Amino acid sequence: MRGAATVEQAALEELMDKAWPALEREEAGQWVLRASEGVTQRANSVWPRVPAQAGPEGIAHSVQSAAQWYRSRRLPLIFQVFDDPRSAELNAVLDGQRFTRQSETRIMVRDTADVPGKAPTAGVEVSEEPSQEWLNLWWSVDGRGGEAELSVARRILTACPSLYALVRDDDGVPAAVGRLALVNGWGGIYSMATSAAHRRRGHGTKVLEALLQAGRERNLGGFWLLVTAANHVARALYGQAGFTDYGGYLYRQAPLKRAPGGC
Repeated sequence: MRGAATVEQAALEELMDKAWPALEREEAGQWVLRASEGVTQRANSVWPRVPAQAGPEGIAHSVQSAAQWYRSRRLPLIFQVFDDPRSAELNAVLDGQRFTRQSETRIMVRDTADVPGKAPTAGVEVSEEPSQEWLNLWWSVDGRGGEAELSVARRILTACPSLYALVRDDDGVPAAVGRLALVNGWGGIYSMATSAAHRRRGHGTKVLEALLQAGRERNLGGFWLLVTAANHVARALYGQAGFTDYGGYLYRQAPLKRAPGGC
């Protein structure tokens, strides 16, 4: 099937974790606690690598322990829960504790078989480090925060071997960027961003093509990417580029505890 790639769920989760590594992580049984000063949900969430099988009481105890870990770092408790039947017990406990559901995300994959074997797309700059222009454009589209948060984000990006693509408009102004994380012989497409002034001109497509070609040259076994479920335009674009739906996940956040009123 065009765009299909073979990878086990557990292996793909491992690839995703390594492609966007948290600055701090701790093994808590079969769960991984991740923190990065609050920059991005993925790097500040619990990855239940193997969904707990300890029953509701055991899971609730683990949730309480995780809450204490995040509380000590002044961070909310967030779980990255994958769309997997094994997550049913965890979801039931989180439902009971009124955890919210946020940022539903689809995972898409494709192989390298029909990626054009040609030179990198003309006009796209590909490097092994993100330039300041690359960072500024990406952060202006996807960033949350200022220079301090961008500094943390840069540490996350560069903690994994990656390629960074940038395309400019006719005046030399950066128009679109993207990142290819290189993990265990696979490539993850991340940080695809086009500035508001340059959309619907094909710049993002050029970036994607260049990253796919770069991955093919490195004989990668396949590619994956993440896209919000509500972004139907992007999902259609990636489908045209040979990606197929693999599964998904969402984030579940503990309800905020309100302080008692003053009267």
